Amino acid sequence: MKIHEFQAKEILRQHGVATPRGRVAERAAEARAICEELGGRCVVKAQIHAGGRGKGGGVKLAGSPAEAEEWAGKILGMQLVTPQTGPQGQRVQKVLVEEAADIAQELYLAVTLDRAVGKPIVMASAAGGMDIEEVAARDPQAILKLPFDPHLGLFPFQARQVARFLGLRGETAAKAAKLLRALAAAYVETDASLVEINPLMVTRQGDVVALDAKMTFDDNALFRHPAIVAMRDVAEENPLEVEAAKHKLNYIKLDGTIGCMVNGAGLAMATMDIIKLYGASPANFLDVGGSASQEAVANAFRILVSDPGTRAVLINIFGGIARTDRIANGVVAALRELGGVKLPVVVRLEGTNVEQGRAILRDSEFDFIVAEHMADAAEKVVRAAQGGR
Repeated sequence: MKIHEFQAKEILRQHGVATPRGRVAERAAEARAICEELGGRCVVKAQIHAGGRGKGGGVKLAGSPAEAEEWAGKILGMQLVTPQTGPQGQRVQKVLVEEAADIAQELYLAVTLDRAVGKPIVMASAAGGMDIEEVAARDPQAILKLPFDPHLGLFPFQARQVARFLGLRGETAAKAAKLLRALAAAYVETDASLVEINPLMVTRQGDVVALDAKMTFDDNALFRHPAIVAMRDVAEENPLEVEAAKHKLNYIKLDGTIGCMVNGAGLAMATMDIIKLYGASPANFLDVGGSASQEAVANAFRILVSDPGTRAVLINIFGGIARTDRIANGVVAALRELGGVKLPVVVRLEGTNVEQGRAILRDSEFDFIVAEHMADAAEKVVRAAQGGR
């Protein structure tokens, strides 16, 4: 789960991380009033669940309350396109109005999970304000990666080590080390999967402040954090993913043209790979689960065909725990409820009760394309998506 920048800063402040003064606004007139409270000079920042907002015109410096109102009026309601939103962009419904900063230096700081070592790590770089992926590709040595024990937290000597790597000295280094330990504690205590500050600002007075903030959380741990759950903004999420979550389906929207319904994450990944191998791209990842019910299959199919980018559907089921006849009944029931679909549907069934499953499809009123094996299914669905049968 993702949250907005202003929400992430609220959480970080509760853990002792310094952030600029500011408030969120949903109307241009509110932005003007907030800018006046902050002394008449401020920054207006679009609030969407994506990075690169400045490059897309979503972050503007205002030299007066009137200018803050003008920028907020332009940003609110815009379809902001960034490298992380894709070409469709994301509609801006809120702006964060913050005091303008006296920046002497911009740094990068993050805490995330390193699966290779099985521990959280602090990532730090003096190249703040830049895309960290570009920094990593150009100069890997410019990024420090320091694992720490989540039960013991980040030790003071580790925090000092990071501050020295960033080139900080004296009182500024001490302030940075304190902020680092608070950031690590916030990561662990909120069950976050990522906490990122880019840039981390060093002011001309030597203070260390989180000028930006991004946090994402482990969905499986959200039951422990009702206050964080309350921060969820479904308007920032893909509507199909929101709908799938209501039915407890593992669904991720992608940019391809072939809708995939598969049982089991491993088989789903293999299905996506073989679609790519045959020259097309999957429109989604969808795992209906090893013991998918007929209702789950029907809900999954409705979600697949409601994606306007989908040109064909591939149903790839291996009946180990799940029975293929149950899957087939769910697909037929979904089509009947929808009144049929115009999309070609390729079905590959294998495993428990496979003959009964194939018979259900064959005897239904719908014109399914039946495949014998994975390669056959991929070839047929790619051809169908391209306009052939």
